[in-house]
Amino acid sequence: MNVSVVGAGVMGLAAARAIAQRGHDVTVYEQFDLKHTRGSSHGTSRIFRLSYPDEDWVRLARRAYELWRDLERESGTQLLVLHGLLDAQLEPDGLLAALAAADVPHEELTAAQAGERFGVAYGETVRLVFTPEAGISLADAALDAFENGIRAAGAQIRTGTRVNSLADVPGDRVVVTAGGWAPSLLETAGVELDARPTRETVAYYTGDPIPSVIEKLKGQLDFLALAAPGVGVKAGLHHSGKPTDPDDDPEPDADVVSRVSDWVAQRFPRVDPTPLLAETCIYTNVEDDRFVCERRGRYVIGSACSGHGFKFAPAVGEILADEL
Repeated sequence: MNVSVVGAGVMGLAAARAIAQRGHDVTVYEQFDLKHTRGSSHGTSRIFRLSYPDEDWVRLARRAYELWRDLERESGTQLLVLHGLLDAQLEPDGLLAALAAADVPHEELTAAQAGERFGVAYGETVRLVFTPEAGISLADAALDAFENGIRAAGAQIRTGTRVNSLADVPGDRVVVTAGGWAPSLLETAGVELDARPTRETVAYYTGDPIPSVIEKLKGQLDFLALAAPGVGVKAGLHHSGKPTDPDDDPEPDADVVSRVSDWVAQRFPRVDPTPLLAETCIYTNVEDDRFVCERRGRYVIGSACSGHGFKFAPAVGEILADEL
């Protein structure tokens, strides 16, 4: 088939590579340059983890892990750095059950043990679950690897080519991986995507790389921290962003940076809580933080991924190729 892919973030590139490697004629359309900073895929790193409180998500992450390793072998480039992840929760029983059911190696640590091993500061009421098969994906390197795989498979990538109406896009199938632009773009084809783009803020700090950390405490938004190669540590407040028009390009939210810096000072004594810089990215959110990977007529929808999709990119690319 002739297949067009609209949007060349990580999901679009992963889908285009998977589709092209199956022998289809693929053209990718991207309104900006590759690796631009206006969407959801830029930056040095993203959290990679298997730790989800639902066994289905764990198994999907496992499949993604296998495919990341395949892409590493194909590209000759390291894409995952697995220095582990700490989940900080008050009641992690669901998480522990899912990890056990999927045979994911893990251990529960006391606050004192976690502090001694990783330099984090938690009280004894917080339960800490460590998974060693976790850490970060190297985001910039991953985009390069997907791009090279696409070109090696004979597909074309057209940057600086904005699509305003899906009716103008050629192809037997059109894969829409346009992130925050997807709802309005699909609307031009009479397809409804009940998704809400938000503009999220992350900040960077000086400090030694740490295990990735996801903190989920009752009544609070989720904090996260991860290594940022070449900088130090990246931290953020998950789903704290305001609704946004993706065509806008506002400055990072100073209030979020302040809240994240206070959290960094509280939890990571070895990290300087003075922010070096901050940046934004777009989450495209749907109910229950699920993904939308489905075909509606000529269109295959590969958005939204609700702010936690990067780690799953090669598996999502495979799913979208299957949807053709």
